[in-house]
Amino acid sequence: MRSKSNIAIGLAATGSLVAAAPCDLYKNGGTPCVAAHGTTRALYDAYTGPLYQIKRGSDGTTADISPLSAGGVANAAAQDSFCKSTTCLITIIYDQSGRANHLYQAPKGAFSGPDVNGNDNLASAIGAPVTLNGKKAYGVFVSPGTGYRNDEVSGTATGDQPEGMYAVLDGTHYNDACCFDYGNAEVSNTDTGNGHMEAIYYGNNTIWGTGSGSGPWLMADLENGLFSGQSPAQNTADPSIYNRFFTGMVKGKPNQWALRGGNAASGALSTYYSGARPTVGGYNPMSLEGAIILGIGGDNSNGAQGTFYEGVMTSGYPSDSVEASVQANIVAAKYATTSLNTAPLTVGNKVSIKVTSPGYDTRYLAHSGATVNTQVVSSSSATALKQQSSWTVRTGLGNSDCYSFESVDTPGSFIRHYNFVLQLNKNDNTKAFKEDATFCSQTGLATGNTIRSWSYPAKFFRHYNNVGYI
Repeated sequence: MRSKSNIAIGLAATGSLVAAAPCDLYKNGGTPCVAAHGTTRALYDAYTGPLYQIKRGSDGTTADISPLSAGGVANAAAQDSFCKSTTCLITIIYDQSGRANHLYQAPKGAFSGPDVNGNDNLASAIGAPVTLNGKKAYGVFVSPGTGYRNDEVSGTATGDQPEGMYAVLDGTHYNDACCFDYGNAEVSNTDTGNGHMEAIYYGNNTIWGTGSGSGPWLMADLENGLFSGQSPAQNTADPSIYNRFFTGMVKGKPNQWALRGGNAASGALSTYYSGARPTVGGYNPMSLEGAIILGIGGDNSNGAQGTFYEGVMTSGYPSDSVEASVQANIVAAKYATTSLNTAPLTVGNKVSIKVTSPGYDTRYLAHSGATVNTQVVSSSSATALKQQSSWTVRTGLGNSDCYSFESVDTPGSFIRHYNFVLQLNKNDNTKAFKEDATFCSQTGLATGNTIRSWSYPAKFFRHYNNVGYI
């Protein structure tokens, strides 16, 4: 379903006023886009079609989200209206190139996903809000177990054919699992050997190659190896990334490939590697198969996390000058952060979290030791129980725009999720703990506030048999 508000507005005038978009730049450089995916904006000046499809949790209805105008930013208001008082998932990321290389829910591969029939999960539609030139849009927040794929594609590189690709990512959202990728992969969803992939990888996995420092790094997933250069080990010219918004680029042709990146909010690209293919057998020549993946490895390894805003794949090996123009266009889009909360809390306040389900609304979220549960609490309850059901709102340990809930009676211990069960644990200062203990607050799905997990934005505080879950 495409609502009338998604139909293009003022197309002729708007299109003539905008600088060339990424795929226009690639086309002008002789390396046209064969896949163009972006939930935040159109990647062609004249594009007015759908960017992505969402599905509403309350009734299963779907809607397409299009740009506000030709070549413009996504109509986030249409999504917000459609998803009001319910949840939404991103079901399709449309290909803007005209080749119908859309990205769909990834099916089972050598690794199974957590959804039905071994499929991967779909991303929450609200996990990655941003602004572009002040206009709100949503990216694709990939939690572990989430993935998109298309094995039946048109025009992507196969064999040793030349290609290029870029992706704009959240440089602060990553882990060390395999593999947060975007690019060319196997059509069988299995590992078919060295050189059967060529995809952008982002994270701090150290099983194969690494860059300098402790990561995260931009690398290329060429199958059976994450490469930062010609060596299968380390390339010290590949830096650790600290940018909130990051542009990553990979390109390859016979016995030549390059790795380039830069701050997507300012400045130019840097070249981390440009030279011959890896010396390990199977990578020269390459044996590309042409499928497209997002958020997963070629064999559906799906333990990684990251956030994707936009990206393309090209036919042919783009020149450095074309890539520089694309980077300038990305910078001009002015990616910026915006609030993750629609119902903000006050840091430092002490709160009690009341159950709103009919028949349970005398219960509050409390803890018994490490177990987080719901208990009946009233003004006449014992002081100890009142304290066990009281929480101090802290700045989010894993993301400062959201919140962490510190126990009033056990200072230094926070609510976190582990295997989707809520627990009270002492902060061990690990990255995993901090992210598991970070939650965002939004206008209640029923009433009051609804608390959702930052790291799994499709999951919310809930109770079952009086035990807390997400």
